[in-house]
Amino acid sequence: MTTTPQRLFINGEWTEPADGHYEVVDPATEETVGLAPEASRTQVYEAAAAARDAFGHWSRTRPEERAAILDRAAELMQRDFLANAALAQAESGATTGTARGMQVAVGAARFRRYAKGALEPVEEAIPPQINEAGPMGRAGIFGALAVRQPVGVVTCITSYNNPWANPAGKIAPALAMGNTVVVKPAPQDPLSVYRMAEALAEAGVPAGVVNVVSGSAAEVGEAAVDSPDVDMVSFTGSTSVGQRIAEVCGRSMKRQLMELGGKGAAVVLDDADLDSAVAGIGTTFSFYSGQICTAPTRVLVQRGVHDALIEKLAAYAGYLTVGDPKAKGTVVGPVISAAHRDRIESYVELGRKEGARVVTGGERPDPTGRGFYVAPTLLADCTNDMRVVREEIFGPVVVVVPFDDEEEGIALANDSDYGLIDYVWSGDVARAFRVARRLRAGGVGVNTIGRNMEAPFGGFKRSGVGRDVGSYALHAYSELQAIVWPG
Repeated sequence: MTTTPQRLFINGEWTEPADGHYEVVDPATEETVGLAPEASRTQVYEAAAAARDAFGHWSRTRPEERAAILDRAAELMQRDFLANAALAQAESGATTGTARGMQVAVGAARFRRYAKGALEPVEEAIPPQINEAGPMGRAGIFGALAVRQPVGVVTCITSYNNPWANPAGKIAPALAMGNTVVVKPAPQDPLSVYRMAEALAEAGVPAGVVNVVSGSAAEVGEAAVDSPDVDMVSFTGSTSVGQRIAEVCGRSMKRQLMELGGKGAAVVLDDADLDSAVAGIGTTFSFYSGQICTAPTRVLVQRGVHDALIEKLAAYAGYLTVGDPKAKGTVVGPVISAAHRDRIESYVELGRKEGARVVTGGERPDPTGRGFYVAPTLLADCTNDMRVVREEIFGPVVVVVPFDDEEEGIALANDSDYGLIDYVWSGDVARAFRVARRLRAGGVGVNTIGRNMEAPFGGFKRSGVGRDVGSYALHAYSELQAIVWPG
């Protein structure tokens, strides 16, 4: 799709990679999309050093100036909307509607959101305190301010499932707060992030403020984390990789924002609107082909409606067209790679061996003869000790576990290493909220999989550390400083 090998973006310059290039593969066709640059460890350190040098000036720019650059960047992303979406689709295998509406459009919208965010107040007055005379000084009234200061240099390590919205959700708020960034995109689909960097450069972002380094080798990401010039790491990806990053960050007390794995519980109570529940749960089969950490993949259903729900979910899966993501009517495109397809299929086989019943799916679809496709798969007769129920599969696979009463449903939902987003379906809203408040998850959807994009986002337990989205993202990329004075 792209004939010119991509170069790295370091200190405002397009730079030849020291370690050559590697192929980016279209998951739908297995054809080469383009050649991505393979940075060396030294080049990653150079990018971090450039970000360090640029931090002083950028952190002192007027908020209005930062806002104007972010706004212009959003306009430029929108100007090249169709080309950007075509590239995102080729890299990630997303359907046309997803690539346009949920990837590029959301990415541009996040830059617009944080252009406004750059203008949000960073100072909060604290009520005056009357102090008696003592060892700390004379009596007096002491005023105080809590001031949000930028953290410094932020490494942004992004996920492959959304090469626009995920990087934008890190880069834009970090820049709005006055930080500088080193972006290490996912190796499977990095070319879109370089298009984002092109838009930022054209919008006037100063040299060194944004740097993009990619590579298929693990050492690229390792260097982006362990560089002494990096103050914070923002990571989206698997819990296992997040744990390794956190260990490195802990050695030098780098700040962290970790959005990790999920195994979202969908608690379906016996008074639920089953059609609504199926419409929500069924998105796991289709949205990003199940490659989304917030998906309601673990369905916990009260026995009175258990069989009816399985019947409806199976019918829903049967309506979904699997195939070429560019084709009109396709709902389920490929997963990101052959290795990931094989991993998902191994989980389905494991489920069979554990005693699960494959209600629908379980066989490899072959819509084109090429591509990394997985059929929407529903596993029933599951128990909470099965690996397919406890581990994140990250594909179009839904598992169903029955329960008897509300207390058991809550206990099953909370019996998980994960706690990102859970869901409750009930016709009694008060009952649904009562259950939601007892779920150990960073977010809970009540009768919906929809999200409020100003609400805090992040996980309990092994699903992450910290919160972002909305103004919470601005807080995540800042440090609080207290300024105190005598009245």
